[in-house]
Amino acid sequence: MSLFPIFDYSNIDKPDEFIEHYTANIANTPMDMSKPLWEFLVLNIKTSNAESLGIGKLHHSLGDGMSLMSLLLASSRNISDPNAVLTTPTTKKYVDPNDKGWWLVNRFWFLIKVILITVIEMFKSLLTLCLMRDTKTPLMGKSGDEIRSRKIIHRIKSFDDVKLVKNTMEMKVNDVLLGMTQAGLSRYLSRKYGDEVTVVEKKQILEKIRLRGTMAVNLRPNTNIEDLANMMAKGSTCRWGNFLGILIFPLWIRSQDDPLEYVRRAKATMDKKKLSLESLIFYGIIKFTMKIYGEKAVESIAKRIFGHTTLTFSNVLGPNEEISFFDHPMSYVGASALVGPQALIIHFVSYVNKIIINLAVDTTVIPDPHALCDDLVESLDLIKLAILKKGLPQMEV
Repeated sequence: MSLFPIFDYSNIDKPDEFIEHYTANIANTPMDMSKPLWEFLVLNIKTSNAESLGIGKLHHSLGDGMSLMSLLLASSRNISDPNAVLTTPTTKKYVDPNDKGWWLVNRFWFLIKVILITVIEMFKSLLTLCLMRDTKTPLMGKSGDEIRSRKIIHRIKSFDDVKLVKNTMEMKVNDVLLGMTQAGLSRYLSRKYGDEVTVVEKKQILEKIRLRGTMAVNLRPNTNIEDLANMMAKGSTCRWGNFLGILIFPLWIRSQDDPLEYVRRAKATMDKKKLSLESLIFYGIIKFTMKIYGEKAVESIAKRIFGHTTLTFSNVLGPNEEISFFDHPMSYVGASALVGPQALIIHFVSYVNKIIINLAVDTTVIPDPHALCDDLVESLDLIKLAILKKGLPQMEV
């Protein structure tokens, strides 16, 4: 349903702060299941990033991030050419020409690695499901799944900074964002423990922290946003709905002088995770459990996974071109999720040359979300600065 809230806009002195409180109120209000599972609010209020705002609240049963982004693009038009087909960033696969003569050996070794890594990663995931919890830190949520004091904030940075790191270090956008997240969380926790212990003790505390995130993984064969008509087509492999797997990603929390090490560690861990079938197996387990034991059993599994880990992380690549939504030029796209007992949910969404950092936090656990967001932003700046200082060869962005 669409709503146009009525406010006395002349009395709003701090529009950005007002929007934060307004979206927090929406986030903390349970959705009425007797009505359509979506709301769309239009606020004619100017903020520091846009002339007005459209706020959507959608139940996750309607579709995952890829489906909803496809719906957004289907409802939008290219500003420069309304008849042009909108495009999204695509992932390029590197092929080593020297591997052609050894393809059979490489395929066999690849299969062995997939089996071994999948067994190891699934064993860790089952341990997490049964008993292994993250270290209690200032980021760890409380037990239970009741709605608490949720707050949603976002920050906009240049996507070119992310692509500079990506191309220079020859990795994926996701690797850079994970490295930036590891560095930002390390800075935040380092400051939290800084007043209580010495520098040496603080380093030892950070090294002993077990901090993991649940990561949403798109299981469709194509990583780019599909056309809505293709997603709706019968028998489509890139179908509409929720086609997400979950993997548990260990975050490297350290007091590290070289900011590029966070990115290298993120890539190394992600390369291993990409070989694992963990997310696909989890998806199969959830589907099987839902079919045999029902919704309550799936909820129990989800509570244990989210309750034993610290945060949720995901990113969605948005359109390459500036778009208009029902003839209104779009400045940026922000998105987040509100689910489970985790106190921190981090979503990244790209839009043309912008990367939007979205944090959904439980303010009873994290009372200073802006400070945490500042740490993420500053970490990206430090990573970029380290590349420029070292004079690493820069590839074309």
